[in-house]
Amino acid sequence: MISYIRGILAEKGPEGIVVEAGGIGYFIRVPLSVLEHLPAAGEECRIFTSMQVKEDDVSLFGFLSRDELEMFRMLIGVNSIGPKGALSILSALGLQELRSAILTGDAKRIARAPGIGIKTAQKAVLDLKDRIRPEDVLAPAGDFAAEDASFGIAGTAAKEAVQALVALGYSAQEASRAVGKVDVTGDMDTEAVLKASLRHLSFL
Repeated sequence: MISYIRGILAEKGPEGIVVEAGGIGYFIRVPLSVLEHLPAAGEECRIFTSMQVKEDDVSLFGFLSRDELEMFRMLIGVNSIGPKGALSILSALGLQELRSAILTGDAKRIARAPGIGIKTAQKAVLDLKDRIRPEDVLAPAGDFAAEDASFGIAGTAAKEAVQALVALGYSAQEASRAVGKVDVTGDMDTEAVLKASLRHLSFL
């Protein structure tokens, strides 16, 4: 079992990436969310991996955080969702939006992923809903937080924005879902997160 690979990012493209470590180039399939946050080719990176073995194929699937890796493993544990389906879901939604969709029972959002039908999405919600905590929707992915202290500030602003929305009369689910749609960055304070969240509430 390969837990993670640290090495030089040799190539990246829509099908995946190649990381060179110890003189070996590892081809790793990754979701779009990972591609968007990778460094430039030639720079060092660390990818957490899951090895999937079939009778005629051995593939590596990679993620930038252990939280994403754990969600991938949870998804492939759902009947009818294989590794490529899980990757499709994470590419279409990203970790936080997926957590929010599962927690709020929004199977239609999950079904936006290519190759994922509404029945499969409903099955994912049913199987995984009890494994997602409300605080997980607001918390940044663990490994990103460890590498960038600004995520702690962003998490605090998000939680305070949820509390403010609840105080305004929205349900906890509505508030969490709206804040979950916001791309919260380290330079956003509670007011900024709240204003951005309010724009999403009319679409819930």
